Amino acid sequence: MDGTRRRFLGRALAALAASGLLTRRTNDAAAAEPPDVPASMKSPGAGFNDYGMPAKYESKVTRTLGRSQPGTTGSGAIRTPLEALEGTITPSGLHFERSHSGVPDIDPAKHRLLIHGMVRRPLVFTVDALLRYPMVSRVHFIECAGNSQLLYQPTPPTLTAGQTHGLVSCSEWTGVPLRLLLEEAGVERGGTWMLAEGADAAAMSRSIPMAKALDDALLALFQNGERLRPENGYPVRLFLPGWEGNMSVKWLRRLKVVPAPIMTKDETSRYTDLQADGKALMFTYPMEVKSLITHPSHGMTLAGAGLYQISGLAWSGEGTIRSVEVSSDGGRSWLAATLTEPVLPRALTRFRLPWRWDGGATVLKSRAIDDAGNVQPEREKFIAEHGTNAIFHCNAIQAWSVAATGEVKHVYA
Repeated sequence: MDGTRRRFLGRALAALAASGLLTRRTNDAAAAEPPDVPASMKSPGAGFNDYGMPAKYESKVTRTLGRSQPGTTGSGAIRTPLEALEGTITPSGLHFERSHSGVPDIDPAKHRLLIHGMVRRPLVFTVDALLRYPMVSRVHFIECAGNSQLLYQPTPPTLTAGQTHGLVSCSEWTGVPLRLLLEEAGVERGGTWMLAEGADAAAMSRSIPMAKALDDALLALFQNGERLRPENGYPVRLFLPGWEGNMSVKWLRRLKVVPAPIMTKDETSRYTDLQADGKALMFTYPMEVKSLITHPSHGMTLAGAGLYQISGLAWSGEGTIRSVEVSSDGGRSWLAATLTEPVLPRALTRFRLPWRWDGGATVLKSRAIDDAGNVQPEREKFIAEHGTNAIFHCNAIQAWSVAATGEVKHVYA
C-alpha cells in the first residue's frame, strides 16, 4: 500500500473513530448473539441465466432523461446515472446513447468497411476480416460535445448529476488500431484528412485529421469484453480517445482519405461553438478538463451532521488527471482529494475525500487539473469567456448546495 493510500485510510479511520461509528457496544449482550437465520439460508437459490442481469433490488438504476426530437423515435440522447455508480467503468447497459436517426439493425455478415480516396490500394473489409487483425484494449471515456449544456442557462437545472452531466461514460474498448489498416491501404502524400461515415439513416459524417487517425484511433469491435451494443456502434465504430463523442462515428462504413476537411453538415450546421460575439469555433476536438461530485449531489438528502465521503469523477481529453481539489465552503478553501488507481490518460478518474459535515448550510465544489496544466474554470469565468449562445464543450465547475436540512441542490456559486 503506497503512502497516499495510507494517509487516506488513516484520515478516514480517524474520522470514523471520532464520530463514534467504529465503537463496539461490548456491554450489550444482544450484540454478541448471531442474527436470525435469513430465509435465503433455508432453501436453495435460483438457477443459472444465459445472460446475467442486475439484482431486482437495483431496478431503479437505469439510464435517465431519455429524450427524442419531436416526431422521431431515436434522434436524441439518454444519459448515464452517474450518481448511482461507483468506480470508473460504466456498465455497457448504462452507457449513454446519442443517436441522430435511431439505432440501425445491421447484420455483421453483410456489413462492409471501405477505405478509399487518396490511397494506393482501396480496401474493403468484412467484419470477420477485421476480427482477425491484431487488437489492443484501452480504457477511455467518451463524452458528447453537448454534455453539461444546461449550465449555459441562466438558472441552475433542477436535475440529478446524471441528468445534467450524464452524456459521458467510460469503458474498456478493444479493437484494431486504425493505423494498421491505413498503412495497408497506403495513404498518399497530401492525404492529411479523412472522412468517416456511419451506416445510420443520418449518415453521420465527420472530417478527421490524419494525425489523429495514425496516433491512437481505434476501430472498436468490443466494449467491456463483449461485442459492441447496437446503440454503441455494432458491429464496428471509430473511436477517437479524448475527442468529442460524435467524431467516434458509430456503425462505421466508410473512411475516405482527402486533402482537406469535407465540411459536412455535422461539422458546419452542427457541432460548432457559437460565441458571444456571434462567431463560431470549429474543429474544437478535445473535451476539456472536468470534474463532478456525484455523491452527495442534487436530489440527495444527508441524514444529519457527521462523517460522509465525497466522491466524484474527473476526466480530460487532453491528458491524464493530475489532481482534484474539493471545497466544502463554496470555494473559499480547497483540499486535495485522493485519486483512486488506476489513473489513466483520457479515462474517468474516481476521486474521494472524507468530509465531516457540521450540519450547517454550505456549498460543495470540485475542480480538476490535468497533466497539461489545464484547470477547470469557475462557471462565472467560463460564461464570461464563451457567452451563453453555445451548447457544446461546457466544463465549468459544478456546485451543489447543502441545506441545514441535509437537502442537496444544484446552485450557481
